[in-house]
Amino acid sequence: MNSIDKLFGIKKPIIGMIHLAGSSQEEKVERAIEELKIYDEEGINGAIIENYHGDVLDLAFVLEESANLNLNLVKGINVLGDLRSSFNLSHISDAKFIQIDSVQNKDLNAWEYDFLRKFFPGIYILGGIRFKYKTPTGNSLEQDLEEGKSNCNIIVTTGDGTGIETSIQKLKDFKNYLGDFPLIVGAGVNLKNVTEQLSVADGAIVGSAFKPYKNTYEKVDRNLVRNFMNEVRKLR
Repeated sequence: MNSIDKLFGIKKPIIGMIHLAGSSQEEKVERAIEELKIYDEEGINGAIIENYHGDVLDLAFVLEESANLNLNLVKGINVLGDLRSSFNLSHISDAKFIQIDSVQNKDLNAWEYDFLRKFFPGIYILGGIRFKYKTPTGNSLEQDLEEGKSNCNIIVTTGDGTGIETSIQKLKDFKNYLGDFPLIVGAGVNLKNVTEQLSVADGAIVGSAFKPYKNTYEKVDRNLVRNFMNEVRKLR
């Protein structure tokens, strides 16, 4: 049983993003709770609550409020650029995993990261390799993927930016080397390409495809989620 099976209890999980958009902290928390409920009711397997349009306090309040919900999905968090907060918030909440946009050695404080992983051994790490907006290491693909395997439980990769499709050839190159080590595609998956993307990747993180106009400031649209998951169910 690999890390995806242990964490999500299903093959080819779909993980929805919560971007914490809103004009006030109250609105951000209310929207996040509403979006978590939509994801759960429509069969999304996991959710990443990320301080993309908010801050750490907004994220903490969402975790506190959502603890009272009876959700089937698995919650995770991504505190952008703040490893300590990611680990600490996950530890004191019911979040089971954290996403780190890059677990390449050049982007980590190795001593701090190793300490945090040992101090919080029960937290799963979804780690970015050759991730959007990150400067390439200049190393071979094999070197980058070996770093990833040693620095996380599940590797995540993307195309060039938010909402931009990840090259199917890139996914194939990753998977050919990784074998059974789990790979999640982290950007650009939508209703039109999900079948092809999941024919290679072991799961997907979906954000802007669940928003009107693919705008991360917009609210999650239930119909977009439902149509997407109906397509995914054909693959299982």
